[in-house]
Amino acid sequence: MEAILKTAASALVAYTTHYGMAKFYNFACVPDGIWGYLNGMISTGSPVCQAGIQILSNTQVSYSSMIMMGITRVIIDVVAPGMPPQAVKDA
Repeated sequence: MEAILKTAASALVAYTTHYGMAKFYNFACVPDGIWGYLNGMISTGSPVCQAGIQILSNTQVSYSSMIMMGITRVIIDVVAPGMPPQAVKDA
């Protein structure tokens, strides 16, 4: 159970970081409107905005990997469930 909670916490941290950075990038680097469009031509090349893109990329990969590992685990448990919990306890 502890492993599941740690995995869920890791996914929550990765997604929260991703979401927060997406909002920051939208606000600071490419704001809405025509001014944002024009400003974005200059600001997206800044080190802060480039770091934001890297964080978005890395957290997206991390979060999607956790989702895929979770789905794979469920499929493996359905296909090859292994020994029932009571058999493991008695062994």
